[in-house]
Amino acid sequence: MKRPLSSLLTGALLLTLLPLAPASLAQSQAQNQDASAPILVEADRLDLDDRAGTAVYTGNVDIRQGSMRLTGSRVEIRRNAAGELSRATAIGDRAYLEQQPNPAEPVIKGWGRTIVYHVAERRVELIDRAELHQGGDTFEGGYLEYFLDRRVVQARADAEGVEGSQRIRMTLQPEQQQGEP
Repeated sequence: MKRPLSSLLTGALLLTLLPLAPASLAQSQAQNQDASAPILVEADRLDLDDRAGTAVYTGNVDIRQGSMRLTGSRVEIRRNAAGELSRATAIGDRAYLEQQPNPAEPVIKGWGRTIVYHVAERRVELIDRAELHQGGDTFEGGYLEYFLDRRVVQARADAEGVEGSQRIRMTLQPEQQQGEP
């Protein structure tokens, strides 16, 4: 039985956008806290098509739940034939995604002209003028792909949807040794 898209959006949308780090007890607790937090959506317009399985928010879209935030000028949510959330796409001059995996870890922030979250694969694509930041570590380029569970980043200077070639830049902070401040 298909669940209505509106009920999917209120429950599953942001729950699936939350995790941006490997599974751990602290992370699981943080995700549960985020998942139980109210969902706040601001937009100028909503077009909901239950039969097509889409919800499209437009006009300064700002979606928040707990430590998670997704913004863009347009955010489209899609579900699969089984009624499960399958993909969220944010588009804008600087679409933005952030989340704090757990209180002991820094906030993860991502930007791009397009951000695509593939729910089943637990993978985020940041496309065109892409940036990914966690603590002092940063990745920039035309296309960044982040695999949530494995904490793997793949970057390319050019890809479909990228204007021109945008060289990859990476800054990694050295790990602190035991006893260092």
